Amino acid sequence: MTWNVVFKFRPPRWLRLVCLSTVILLPTLVWADDAARAAMQQSLNAEVFAAPFDPGDVNKAKAYAEEALKKKVKPVVTPPSYWQPGWNCARLTRYHGYQYNHYRNCIYHHRYYGRYW
Repeated sequence: MTWNVVFKFRPPRWLRLVCLSTVILLPTLVWADDAARAAMQQSLNAEVFAAPFDPGDVNKAKAYAEEALKKKVKPVVTPPSYWQPGWNCARLTRYHGYQYNHYRNCIYHHRYYGRYW
């Protein structure tokens, strides 16, 4: 097969028209979807912020830390699997997989070592 045959091929006019119209119309469909996504995100945000967040009994976590300090118990040294560098205990409570014992351990670790994981 020679290169002349490959480059001389021209698709039919209707196929070129379909391809051109697809390239032109596709971005408009994506832009329309962005507005719907933004509206959906706003409604989800309103739903989440409607209910107050309760990290658990904060005073109970602080009391646990004080009691553990008196007993000279070493804190848990490994952070939760979802812990990110730069987080603090308050940020930990905003994670969707948050557990109260992780928060309590974070409070105690910070009280004991003076730093976060």
